[in-house]
Amino acid sequence: MLVRIYTDGAARGNPEGPGGYGTILTYEDTKGRLHTREYSQGYVRTTNNRMELMAVIAGLEALNRPCQVELYSDSKYVTDAFNKHWVESWLKKNWKGSSGPVKNVDLWKRLLKAKEPHQVTFIWVKGHAGHPQNERCDALATSAADGENLLVDEGIASAP
Repeated sequence: MLVRIYTDGAARGNPEGPGGYGTILTYEDTKGRLHTREYSQGYVRTTNNRMELMAVIAGLEALNRPCQVELYSDSKYVTDAFNKHWVESWLKKNWKGSSGPVKNVDLWKRLLKAKEPHQVTFIWVKGHAGHPQNERCDALATSAADGENLLVDEGIASAP
């Protein structure tokens, strides 16, 4: 089954302000009917990069069986990490990059686990360029960041 996942993350006041992510999954069932699912969540304090990763994780963790996945993100941080083999290098170097320890290791590990049963192709799309699914993900992320049901991001120090 081919699943298309679209993701976006947003943080306000990086990392002092709230943030959120938006994720959209689309797929066709065996009768050719198109299905769409949307996911979003907001956090009290976080960073843009953490929200981008959480969006991808939410999409992959929503899949209940191995799938072929096209994952669309406007985050070079996410797409380049796989397409330029940064993740492989980080693993070999015990989560160290060219400029020191890799940030968000907790989420990178979680993403690798969520990605494991699937064939995932990471595709970069230009943000704020009119791509309808990317624009919708951005709206979901912004709404989640501005919402009232914010969670504490365990990778960021607790909110005051």
